[in-house]
Amino acid sequence: MVFISLTTRLPVTQRTWDLSATQMSMMMLMMVLLAGVGSFVAEQVAKRVSSAGVLRVGLVAIAATLPLMAFANSLTMFLAALGTYGVALGAVDATTNAQAVAVEHQYGRPLLPSFYGAWTLGGLVGSGWALMSPGLGAMGWLSVIALAVGLGARFIKRAPVIDPDSVKVPLKPLLLVGAGLVLFYMVDTAAQTWGPTYLGHTLNSPTRLVALATFPYLLASGLMRLLGDRLVEKMGAPRVLKLGAVASALSLGLIVVAPTWQVAVIGFTVLGASAAVIAPLSFSAAARIAAGSGEAGTDRVDAVIARFNQFNYLGALLGSVATGLVGANSLRYGFALPMVLILLLIPLAPAFAGQEDR
Repeated sequence: MVFISLTTRLPVTQRTWDLSATQMSMMMLMMVLLAGVGSFVAEQVAKRVSSAGVLRVGLVAIAATLPLMAFANSLTMFLAALGTYGVALGAVDATTNAQAVAVEHQYGRPLLPSFYGAWTLGGLVGSGWALMSPGLGAMGWLSVIALAVGLGARFIKRAPVIDPDSVKVPLKPLLLVGAGLVLFYMVDTAAQTWGPTYLGHTLNSPTRLVALATFPYLLASGLMRLLGDRLVEKMGAPRVLKLGAVASALSLGLIVVAPTWQVAVIGFTVLGASAAVIAPLSFSAAARIAAGSGEAGTDRVDAVIARFNQFNYLGALLGSVATGLVGANSLRYGFALPMVLILLLIPLAPAFAGQEDR
């Protein structure tokens, strides 16, 4: 919710601080790199404290940075708050995944798709809020929600944390599945980071409507995730991923050549549905590879998921930074980059096959 509220306001941020596309890319690079640092630090600290404790601290830190970004009176103050937010974002990202895996193990059935459905719901709330209140100041009010969740929500006191280096896991299949996760976050971050700017600056949509690059994207993604389990059971993960890759490339192509912002919104909507199940299927495949067979399966899954989440930061770098740099003169070129790279998912798809696909 908070992240989407931030990215949908990037056009306002760019105008407020008079930033070029290259400067915006460097700003996003800073945030993504610091998120990676926050994720790594959280993993180390959680071994001694708990992922729940680190998660609370991260949420409270996010709550503290929002008013600073919303009401900053200088670019230095804004960047300092954004950097702090990046570290807190990485910590929250890592520890929510640890909590989700712990809950999944307690229930003894798959829950990660629903977990990502909750992520989509948060994005819908954030983009809806941006549609109603597009200014930077409105973002400060979200700090109340983040603070309330951080202090009031109940988490598992100590999610199992095992040293990933102590667990032997087949590396090649895990890297293939990780590459799929990289491709998803490349597309996802490009759409959510640069979509609003593309509508507002390149296609001259009204400022109050730039969040339409994100809201329909997330809505279509959420609906597809609700149907994803049944779709995968019927068609198999590899075939679903291959079709999703082709549809994603076509929808990005529509975005690249869109003559109007309304056409681009259609492209973003189709893209949301096309790429929706890549991330859940990536984590499911990683858990399946990590578990292997035998009684050590649970420990393997805990260990691998702790590190597997790091693949998303490479995808985020490609999506937020590379897209911005390639599209410095025109974001049409920027969106052409994920349009081509997402097709790499086609040769990777067999690595996602479960026992039912063999």
